[in-house]
Formats: sequence, C-alpha cells, structure tokens
Amino acid sequence: MRSIGINTWVWQSPLTDATVEARLEHVAALGFDAVELPLEGLGDLTPAVVGPVLERTGLVPLVVGAMAPGRDLVEADGAAVAATQDYLRGCVDLASGIGAAAVCGPFYAATGRTWRMTPDERRSAYAQWREHLAPVVEHAAESGVRIGIEPLNRYETSLVNTVAQALEGLDGLLGPSLGLALDTYHLNIEERSSADAVRAAGEHLVHVQVCGSDRGAPGGDQTDWPALIAALDEVGHTGPLVIESFTAENASIATAASIWRPLAPTQDDLARDGLAFLRDLTRTEAA
Repeated sequence: MRSIGINTWVWQSPLTDATVEARLEHVAALGFDAVELPLEGLGDLTPAVVGPVLERTGLVPLVVGAMAPGRDLVEADGAAVAATQDYLRGCVDLASGIGAAAVCGPFYAATGRTWRMTPDERRSAYAQWREHLAPVVEHAAESGVRIGIEPLNRYETSLVNTVAQALEGLDGLLGPSLGLALDTYHLNIEERSSADAVRAAGEHLVHVQVCGSDRGAPGGDQTDWPALIAALDEVGHTGPLVIESFTAENASIATAASIWRPLAPTQDDLARDGLAFLRDLTRTEAA
C-alpha cells in the first residue's frame, strides 16, 4: 500500500521549532506515515530541532514552500528575485538537513498574483522563470534534493495552471533535480482529466497532494479516485499521498487559501476521515 501523509497546515500556520514536536507527535498518533513541513519563513524550522522529532515519531518528511507576497522569480526586480532564490535555497537546506527527498511548491510567483499575458509575454515570463530558477535547481542537485513545481488554479496564479504549461515553462530544465508536484484540488479545477494530467507529468512527477474537491478530506467528493490511483500506478509513481487542507481559524492562511468555512466538524476529523479513505482506497487498489 502507498504511504499516507498530511500537511501541518491542516491545523496551524506557521509551524516552528517551538511547536513542531507536539504537532508531529499528534500526526504520528493519528496513524500517518509521512508529514509535509511548510517552511513559511527562513529559520522557522531547523534540522537540529526537527530531525530528532522525525526520528522519534518515524514520520517520513517532505518540505513545502510558501510563496508569500514579494516572493517572485518572474516580472520582478533583482532584489526580489535574489531574496526569493535565497528563500528557496533555504527550503532545500532544510530538506537536506532532515532527510526529506523533495521540496515542493508554486516556485514562480507569489500566490494570488495574477496578470494578463500575450503569448509573447508568457514565453518571456517562462524564459525569466527558467533563468532565475536554474541556480536553485543547481543547489538542489548539490544537496541531493528534488524540487517539485506545483501548478495552481487560475484564481491563485495566471502563470502556471496546468501540467502542460509547467512542462512548457520548464522545458530544458526538467531532470533528476526538478519535476512537478500535483495537487488534486488544482487538477480538479484546471485539467479536463486529472488522470490524464498525471500521465502527462509522467516521469517528471515528484510528489502528489490530495484533498476533496471542496478542499476538505479526500473521499465522498467528486474526484475519480480510482482513476487517479490507476494513473499514478501507470506512470510508476510510488510516493506518498499527502493530504493538504487548511484551517479556517488562522486568518492569514484562510485568506490565502480562500477557506471561508469549516471543511469538517474538527480538523482532526478531516485528518482521520481522509486517512481512513486513503487507506481503504490504496488497500483496494493493491488487492
């Protein structure tokens, strides 16, 4: 069976050295195999603190980045680009320091930043993206960490909404240290077929995040989960399925993710229900 993980954004933001022990112990007690650790600010999490907690809980780590306002690799001034590159290198360093195989996120522009582009302007933006991402990819290669670029839905970015756009924008840069991270929530909005999008990503697929089509627990929603798992099997992706959802109780993260109402009676209910569904789904598929 596939391993199942969860992002700590389900409960809180930001995650820091001061809160990571209690949170990861809770994640492990719920029965998860893996955990996504969001690094919202450099220094929030350090290997010296996080590493021993991971060892004690047995959770497999992954790192995700947050493209807060001002973090941009395209159509931005040199200082903003340099600061964004430094932040992304910091994400890679955390991953390397705690034994995480991948760092994933929408590493191109601040989440929520949208603007209209002509075809020529889009090609120019993609060229800037490749140029400014390349040093970060080089750092990841030296660190033994793989970067996964996440396409977002049209309301959160106008630059990379689909797998096809990600493949176009990263053409020539994709390889052992750079691929794609797919989120079923965004696939549900932007792709004609989530399963076909997985197939299109193919060998470049680094990581998969899952949630219901309403951003809540996976299961009982409109997503064709068996088809999605079949596509993952077809492309040979065996990595964990990681639940990414958010709490409406944190003002900044709720606004960024447009979480205007509770998605479950409690956040623990969301986690437990999603885990139970994914366990049953992967058990059925493996049978």
